[in-house]
Amino acid sequence: MVRALQICELRGELLGARAAVLDARVAIYSVNFGEASKHLEGARGLLRRADERLKSLGRDDEVRQVQTALASIDDAQRMAGKLDQSANSRAGEAAKMVADVLEAETKR
Repeated sequence: MVRALQICELRGELLGARAAVLDARVAIYSVNFGEASKHLEGARGLLRRADERLKSLGRDDEVRQVQTALASIDDAQRMAGKLDQSANSRAGEAAKMVADVLEAETKR
């Protein structure tokens, strides 16, 4: 039961992080960089929790993907702080990586 609960919580964190990154992309597209930064910060917090949960579950491949997504979020947030529209593509990369982790979890 504990493991099933962990997996459900993990899925919720990943879905929330992906949604936050996608919201950030919409904000960047709308040239609202402050709002984009808030969404990226929220995604970062959720992904950090997911990272810890994945480590406790022994899912090393997914841990690496989440850490790469976190690095992309960091880059996107820096770019957004400089009012750089390239932040959108960097956030898109992070959203794709999170979606890949979600897909891997679904197949387990």
